[in-house]
Amino acid sequence: MRSSVRRLVLLGAAVGLSGLLAACGGTSSNTSPGMDGHGTSSSASSTSVAAGRAGDVMFAQMMIPHHEQAVEMAEIALGKTDASSQVRELATAIKQAQDPEIQTMTGWLEKWGAATPMGGMDHGGTGSGMMSDADMEALEQADGKAFDQKWTSMMIAHHEGAIAMARQVLATTEDPDVKTLADAVIKAQTDEIAKMRAMS
Repeated sequence: MRSSVRRLVLLGAAVGLSGLLAACGGTSSNTSPGMDGHGTSSSASSTSVAAGRAGDVMFAQMMIPHHEQAVEMAEIALGKTDASSQVRELATAIKQAQDPEIQTMTGWLEKWGAATPMGGMDHGGTGSGMMSDADMEALEQADGKAFDQKWTSMMIAHHEGAIAMARQVLATTEDPDVKTLADAVIKAQTDEIAKMRAMS
């Protein structure tokens, strides 16, 4: 399961998200925001990239592990032979949509000279819909109808967190690619939430 140490790393990032996004349009210091736990680059180019798109960087660094957990939840569902066909169908769609988005956002961070988050970071309890290690363990242990109910309940909360993050970056980003991905997250996950609620 996911390391609780990683949860602390992303928790710090989540706490600073609102303030960091709000600061994107203002003047910036000569120091890149400390968003990755590996230190910051002293090069002028790295500083410029971080200062110019701090909200975009934070969005990608938080959404990557968020998507990774959704994919993990989807894989758990696909591994349950007694999960309903509706749950398995949604799990397949989530995995097919979010795996490529993870690759896209990883590519952005590399292009921007920003750190890529370590896989499996967990920021459960921060309001962004991430599940705790205990939540994930409980999901793995559930079966049948109880699994379907737990999975849809958790995934709805997870999707709501992703939608909130996407809306937040839309308020600050000037990057058309970031806007396109954020819009896609909102549309796809809003539709999936409606389907899951109808299944309850």
